[in-house]
Amino acid sequence: MILADKIIDLRKKAGMSQEELAEKLGVSRQSVSKWEGAQSTPDLNRILKMSEIFGVSTDFLLKDEFDLSKPNSTQEAIEISMPDETEPPRRSVSMAEANDFLAQNSKSALMIAAGVALCIMSVVPVIILEILGGILFESLGVAIMLLMIAAAVGIFIFSGMSMKRFSYLDSECIETEYGIDGMIKEKKAAYQTSHALQLSAGVILCILAPILPIFGELYGDKSPISEIFASFLFIFVAAGVFMIVKTSIINGAYKKLLQEDDFSETKKIAKHSENNLLAEIYWPIITAAYLAYSFITNDWGKSWIIWPVSAIIFPVIVLISKQFKK
Repeated sequence: MILADKIIDLRKKAGMSQEELAEKLGVSRQSVSKWEGAQSTPDLNRILKMSEIFGVSTDFLLKDEFDLSKPNSTQEAIEISMPDETEPPRRSVSMAEANDFLAQNSKSALMIAAGVALCIMSVVPVIILEILGGILFESLGVAIMLLMIAAAVGIFIFSGMSMKRFSYLDSECIETEYGIDGMIKEKKAAYQTSHALQLSAGVILCILAPILPIFGELYGDKSPISEIFASFLFIFVAAGVFMIVKTSIINGAYKKLLQEDDFSETKKIAKHSENNLLAEIYWPIITAAYLAYSFITNDWGKSWIIWPVSAIIFPVIVLISKQFKK
């Protein structure tokens, strides 16, 4: 019996999963999977550690003549020794590459959050300059709005290009080098308090923002003060969304490297490109509808409601799409 078969038998008899054994050995689950598939062999330190965990000698693990159990048939022996061909190939990620990704992702998170905030605040110049009245000021407000949106689009493009070399983390199964998982888990744990605070503050700002226009309406629906309060709504929402987007992207980087939640191997194998396609179609349509309605009605103070409503509807559309696919 070869080492790969012995690891499988000993692990199963000990009632351990690949993840549990990997944790005890300080390696990734993919490493254990490769050992059991005879695609690679553990180093001497791991063999010594396994002998302690399973209560066997190193001779037993290393020498093929030692056999733990005889298979019942030739077919069973083949099934034991054959690697799992359903597992996708994995891309190796080095410590330097992981640190480079985290550093670049933090910069990208700041840029994307700023771009989203710019899009939300782009209506503020229109509202403020409309108070001054006249076609000139209204046209100037629209021009500034378009410049802000253009700047946001430029930020998105630049951020996307800077992160393109790491795009494989979204779709490919990875195997991190020894020590990376532990390092990422420590950084993620240290960031959770900041993540929770930023997420909470962002949500609170978004929830409280609509209160401002309510106070503004006390001075009249179209009064200058009412318009100013309406502009502050967008500023508060932009600040809240900025914090939510920024911290979510930073926290998502840890999940990508650890292959957790939406970035787990199961999700990657199942592929979630349909969600990306929906988003690519959905949000441009919403943006076009928002701009068309706002320009036609000139009701910028109320048309903003399309954004939170669209954000609530989108997950429902994704869920319906998944159910339809099933």
